[in-house]
Amino acid sequence: MQKIRFTFIDLFAGIGGFKMALSNNGGHCLGFSEINKDAINTYCENFQIEPSSNLGDITKIKELPPHDLLTAGVPCQSWSIAGKNLGFDDDRGQLWNDTIYLLQQSQPKVFIFENVKGLVDPRNKKALSYILERIEQAGYHANYFVINSFDYGVPQNRIRIYIIGFKNQEYFQNFTLPKPIENKLKLGDILGIESQKRIDNKIVQRDLFGNILESKNMSLSNTNGFNDYFLFNDLRNGHTTIHSWDIIDTTQRQKDICLLLLKNRRKSNYGELDGNPLSLAHFQSLDSSIKQEEIDELIQLDILKSEEYRFVIKEYNINDLTKDEALLLSFTNNAEIIVDSLRIQKVFKLEKRSITKIIQSLKEKDIIECDEIRYDFKNTKISTGLFGVNRIFLPSSDIFPTLVASDTNDFITLKTIAAINHHDFKNKFIKEVYNSREFRKITKSEACLIQGFPHDFKLPESRARWMKLIGNSVSVPVIDKLCKAIVETGVFENEEKDQNNQSIELDFPDTETLSFAEAF
Repeated sequence: MQKIRFTFIDLFAGIGGFKMALSNNGGHCLGFSEINKDAINTYCENFQIEPSSNLGDITKIKELPPHDLLTAGVPCQSWSIAGKNLGFDDDRGQLWNDTIYLLQQSQPKVFIFENVKGLVDPRNKKALSYILERIEQAGYHANYFVINSFDYGVPQNRIRIYIIGFKNQEYFQNFTLPKPIENKLKLGDILGIESQKRIDNKIVQRDLFGNILESKNMSLSNTNGFNDYFLFNDLRNGHTTIHSWDIIDTTQRQKDICLLLLKNRRKSNYGELDGNPLSLAHFQSLDSSIKQEEIDELIQLDILKSEEYRFVIKEYNINDLTKDEALLLSFTNNAEIIVDSLRIQKVFKLEKRSITKIIQSLKEKDIIECDEIRYDFKNTKISTGLFGVNRIFLPSSDIFPTLVASDTNDFITLKTIAAINHHDFKNKFIKEVYNSREFRKITKSEACLIQGFPHDFKLPESRARWMKLIGNSVSVPVIDKLCKAIVETGVFENEEKDQNNQSIELDFPDTETLSFAEAF
């Protein structure tokens, strides 16, 4: 039996990250708001509550019952900072305004709102200022905090903004952000949890093939200066960067040509972008022995690609142009069109106009003609990686990247590598991990632990479905630490200073899901 210390309402509840943390600190949930069916089913199944507890679509909630604490993991939607600016009753329909409307209406003692770190970006300064202003107008003293989940107990680099506010200024002044924990959980501590078994009353960990892993210290200080993950990318270089020419069968000559492009493509004399394609003439100015046939071979290997870079403009009748064609031709330089110069023009991106399609249209009308071909790496999107792999993390890594709803091309390996130098480290990784396919994506159980949920938290079977749910959740230990700090202010103890909500002193069966610490 656990005594109720405070009541709360869970807006944008997701799968219950707020609920789990607050319930483990004596909170009693009076209702939650969620519209995603998978999230609703997951919430109700894990916490053994009826779907009738769901308050439904926040935009349709007119009133909340009295409660002590309001939580909201407001989605990071595109959001107009001003709305209609007609007051709380008239700015409905935008999720931040809907949230603050319900805060103003219900007047709880304290609230916690969570959002992506982009809200504190200088470009969103007006949006954040507007949110804080509306919160103040609702009668609250509030501040925002930028927190990395790794500092509070999960092996994940997840930076989020938390806005915390109190109705009573005294408790606001009493609130102190918890200090980061010292003994942080590391990624290696949770990898392969499903394959851990007890041998002679000791937990042993096995690799993907069932072999027992030797005991190891997961601290990066014992990795001899080696990085703890490998990056698959053709646009960067480093001891633990894997390029396409490292894993495709290529000659040393071909590798040297690729490295020549990598070394020079970011130089400003080749173009205006951060990375620019090079023409054959550019290659030959760097190495006169390079032939067109060698460039073509690298294209056939899917390492390089050709690009139409420069166009000359022929005579044309302006009445024959579409609006998009006229726009593109307005960005000319000495009767030439340079593709990279077009790519830095914001109008094409803002108005979602395809430069490629417009150029193709002008070519078909015989208005422009390609005058220069250049060559670049085929894989130029860093986040995509190479051949479906972006990064592979070793067991020595402290953290895993931010879990996102759409999943990523990040993988882990349970294989440890003993190497004598960086060259040996990279070669052994390619041979023993990449070529041997001894790597995989994180499992459902590992994803739960990376977010601070119990490893056996119930989620849908489909990876796409459970990844969306877990990637959209808050990290449970962060909310746990924030809740403890809020309780320590005394906000739920002194009823004389705030009569908005009546404290409930009831015992109820502790049927909540185990906390992360208890489960692990």
